Amino acid sequence: MRVVLTTWGSRGDVEPLAGLAVALRELGADAVVCAPPDDDFGRLLARAGVPLVPLGPTVRSVVAGPKPPTAEDAFKLAPQLVDARFETLAAAAEGADALLATGLMPAGARDVADHLGLPYVFACFHLLGLPSRHFPPGARPGTPSSPDETDNRVLWQQDAERVDALYGPAVRNHREALGLPPVGNLRDYVFTERPWLAADPLLCPSEGRTDLDIVQTGAWIMPDDRPLPDGLEEFLDDGEPPVYVGFGSMAAYAPDGIARIAIEAVRSRGRRIVLAAGWAGLAPIDEGADCFAVGEVNQQALFRRVAAVVHHGGAGTTTTAARAGAAQLVVPRIADQPHWAARVAELGIGAAHLDPVPTVESLSAALDTALAAQSRAKAVGGEIRPDGAMVAAKQLVELAG
Repeated sequence: MRVVLTTWGSRGDVEPLAGLAVALRELGADAVVCAPPDDDFGRLLARAGVPLVPLGPTVRSVVAGPKPPTAEDAFKLAPQLVDARFETLAAAAEGADALLATGLMPAGARDVADHLGLPYVFACFHLLGLPSRHFPPGARPGTPSSPDETDNRVLWQQDAERVDALYGPAVRNHREALGLPPVGNLRDYVFTERPWLAADPLLCPSEGRTDLDIVQTGAWIMPDDRPLPDGLEEFLDDGEPPVYVGFGSMAAYAPDGIARIAIEAVRSRGRRIVLAAGWAGLAPIDEGADCFAVGEVNQQALFRRVAAVVHHGGAGTTTTAARAGAAQLVVPRIADQPHWAARVAELGIGAAHLDPVPTVESLSAALDTALAAQSRAKAVGGEIRPDGAMVAAKQLVELAG
C-alpha cells in the first residue's frame, strides 16, 4: 500500500506529515511526502526516512524577505501551487492508494485524487479557516468584507469567494483540460464535509466550533531521539533551568528587535537563555555566558529541561511545549497563533502576549505569569495524547484498503 501526503507551508506543516509517514510505515504502508523543496524540510524528511517529492517554490523564497508577502504575492503564488499539484502531485500519486492534503489551501489536490480515483482526506492542524456559524473567518487576500457586515454566514460566503478568486481560474483550467466537471464552492470542495483535525483535543477542542463534521485524531508527532548539541547539555546542567526563546519559521514576521527584548526580559528575571536562531536569524546580543545559541535542535528533549518556552504560537511548538510540561509565553504574529496563545492562557499553562509590539517591560511581566504556571504546565503535560499519528495512520490505511 502506498499513500501520498502533500503540503505547502512552514515546518509546522511539514513535520506532522513526517510523523504520520513514520506511523504508516509501522503499519506496513509506504508513504511519500510532496512538500516545498526547502533544505530544512529535505533534512527533516531524510531523518525520518521518508522520500520527498519537491512541490512548488521554496517557502523561504516567499516568506523570508525583509517584509511579509503582499496580496499581490499571494495572487502570484496561488496558481503556481495549483499548477504544481496538477503536475508534480499527479505524477507522484499515480498508482497510489490514497492522498492526504494539508497546509496552505491545497487547491488541486482533491481534483488530482478524483481524476485518479483515489480516496482523499483534507487535514488541518487548527480550526482557523473552517466555516463556522459561531465565528467570522480570518483575513485572506482579496476583496475585504465590509466592516459593517456581522452575519457570519455572509462573511463565510465572502471568504469562499476570496478563495475562488485566488485559486479558481487555475483549477478550472486544469479540470477542463482533464475533462472534469466544474466545481461550485472550491473552498468547501477542498475541505470536504469531514476534514481531519490533527491537534490534541485538550489544546484544541473542536466540538461545536465548526459547521463541518470533524474527525479529530490528535497531533501528529514525529519521534525524535537526537541528542542535544555539543555544549548544550553542559549549559543546562550548569545552573537553574533556562528560558527558551525561538520564533521558528517566522522571518519577516518576527517582532523587531525581539532577540534583544527577549534576552533583556529573561535576564531581568534572573534566568539564563537558550536562544534558537530559526528563520528570523535570532542571535545573542553580547558574549554573556548566560545565553546559549542553538540552531536546529530536538525540542522534545530540550523543552523538558527549560523553565519556560517563549515562542510565536505555532501549532507544533505549542504542542511540543505542552507535552513536555513546559510553561509557555506565546507572542503570536499571524494566522492561528493568537488562538493558540489564548488557549495556553485559558488552560493556565502559560501567558499570552497579545500586543504585537513587545517591550522589555511587557515581556518581563508576561514572563512572570508564565513562570508562575510551571506546576500547572507539568500537570497538563501528562494529559497530551502521544498517539495522534498512529490513530490517523490506522484510519488512512483502512480508508485506502
